[in-house]
Amino acid sequence: MNKINFEKHKAPKSAALFGAGIGLRNPHMREVLRDEPSVPWFEVISDNFMSRSGDKLGGIDRHQLFAIRERYPISLHGVGMSLGSVDPIDWNYLQALKTLASDLECQWISEHAAFVSVGQKHYHDLLPLPYTEEALVHLSDRVLKVQDYLGQALIIENATNYIQAKHSTLSDGEFMSELVARSGCNLLVDINNLYVNEHNHAWSALDFLDRVPADSVKEIHLAGFSINDQMLIDSHSAPVAEPVWSLYQDALLRFGATPTLIEWDNNIPDFSTLLQQAQQAASYLHALPEPSCES
Repeated sequence: MNKINFEKHKAPKSAALFGAGIGLRNPHMREVLRDEPSVPWFEVISDNFMSRSGDKLGGIDRHQLFAIRERYPISLHGVGMSLGSVDPIDWNYLQALKTLASDLECQWISEHAAFVSVGQKHYHDLLPLPYTEEALVHLSDRVLKVQDYLGQALIIENATNYIQAKHSTLSDGEFMSELVARSGCNLLVDINNLYVNEHNHAWSALDFLDRVPADSVKEIHLAGFSINDQMLIDSHSAPVAEPVWSLYQDALLRFGATPTLIEWDNNIPDFSTLLQQAQQAASYLHALPEPSCES
């Protein structure tokens, strides 16, 4: 396999993300390289492309990722950092992530306000934290340590909750707002997560939008849910639902023209379906009123 001349052709750094991007998944990588669709940026799951403990993860998918990076900005979205866990921080994991971000010249690294490990055992789910002062202190401290190591602010996503902790003392919006204030992180607002939590627990999605600091919101995610015995599941397996589109428009009025991503991880459709979803998001972005220029 020929080595990519990355320095010659690479796209601008990902700090300038704008418009409606798409979560890049393996089934579509070859098509993206072949057709070069009109998409302003892509986001990948960083864990899928990280080398750890000297293990060379140099397969065709990694080669394709760097070829796509030559043409498009890329952001990294993680699922394995386990920021909320009481397990020790995995510095080998962070080293692999830092190397990947440097190789891709990717300045946007996002993760979740959740944990995936207990007693050094990793689970295949993002487990939510209770919204308490104790959890907030713990999460803020770990975010600060990770940011110091990576040399940049993380973008933290609000979690989906399928249970309510009885001892929570803060709302989800209050918790995330305090996390920003204490750690200096930025926010990724997942609109589908907000709608799922509102439906399942009667939490106010609009209250969340009003509480978090608008200038900290650097990215928005949109995805589809599934239904299991009247409970909504953040499955990323369907088109964005109409109530989520409506809530997205509310978020744009609050936050302005924020870079937006279409996520689809299960029952992955043709790329054209994702492109249609991204175009719908872009239409809402373009319909925003021009910001006023008051002196």
